[in-house]
Parts: sequence; C-alpha cells; structure tokens
Amino acid sequence: MKHSTAQIIREYGPFPGVDSVHGVTHDGQRVWFASGDKLNALDPASGKTLRSIDVAAHAGTAFDGQHLFQIAEDRIQKIDPQTGRVLSTIPAPGGGGDSGLAWAEGTLWVGEYRERKIHQVDPQTGAVLRTLESNRFVTGVTWVEGDLWHGTWESDESELRRVDPATGEVLESVQMPAGIGVSGLEFDGHDRFFCGGGNSGKVRAVRRPE
Repeated sequence: MKHSTAQIIREYGPFPGVDSVHGVTHDGQRVWFASGDKLNALDPASGKTLRSIDVAAHAGTAFDGQHLFQIAEDRIQKIDPQTGRVLSTIPAPGGGGDSGLAWAEGTLWVGEYRERKIHQVDPQTGAVLRTLESNRFVTGVTWVEGDLWHGTWESDESELRRVDPATGEVLESVQMPAGIGVSGLEFDGHDRFFCGGGNSGKVRAVRRPE
C-alpha cells in the first residue's frame, strides 16, 4: 500500500453562520458544502460564498452534472440547484447513520460512518446494489478517474484512502495532519480534493498525490 502525507494547499473559512461543514461537492466551477440547514456555493478562486440554499443538509453532498443530492437525516434529497427545490427523496441506506455521498456512472455511493461501510445505491429507488466494508469510520466518498476514495476520521486521526471498488481493499493512504479531520470529500476533476472540516467550520483543498 502506498503512503503519503496530505499537502493542504488552501483553507477556506470559517464562514459566517456556519458552525460545521459536512458534505462537499463540486459542480465544475463552485464547491458546494453542507452546513446543517443550508447548502452553500463557494467560489474556490476568491474564497467567497456566492449563495446559499435553505435545505436540510446534515451529511454528504453530490452532483450528477445537473442536480445536487444531499443527505438529510435518514433520506437523500435530489435538489434543483437553480431554484433550490427538493425534487424527490429516497431512503438513505444507513437510516440516519450516513456520512459521505458521491455520484459515479449513474449511481450514488453512500458512506455509513460508524458501520464502516460504503453502499452503492440506485438513485431512483434507494435500493442498495452492493456494499463495501472498511476497517475505519467512513466519512466523505468521491471518485477519481475510476478510483474510489473515501475519508476516515477516528479519534484525532484522519486520512484519505483509495480503495478497490470491487473488494474495498485499501490501495493508498494519504494522512492528514494531526487534529485535522475530514468530513466531506470531493475531487475537482483536476488536481485537488476538497475536504469538509467538520466542526472546524472550514473547507480545505488538498493536493492529489502523484
């Protein structure tokens, strides 16, 4: 297994009125982050929050190219980012113990925090298509060019892990500095991960390892 230390490129926040950052996603231009009762759009160049949507946003966030998906307690909401309207909901596989959320090739991938699992879910029905086991608490999940990555946060230790999407085997570990946790996780499609910082109220950009 490949090991490295995370290189934090930039920190955003804390933001006014935001106590905690949960899920994060990227729509090609903006970073969206969940802060409990809002989804917030962040310009990663300026560091400014551009707008917010009033919607329950307790855990992971994802973007399918058109819609936002947001975990709210025990359900996953599909949201129109233009209007902020919730278009539909499906049950979340962890029944309220869900953490990260990612979109890949037509399905949702959902972390289940304390159960140390990642579920592949049908976005229409919420049916669980398959489940991967981890040996650490699972926070954010994202895909990087066919590779599945997830965050872990246990005690004061956090890391980004690349895992085999068929078996869950850990292939690579990127260790975060002591005391810095990862809640949400998203790849920007180029060279950075955006990491939710939990109760620090921050979003951090981490360089993708070579």
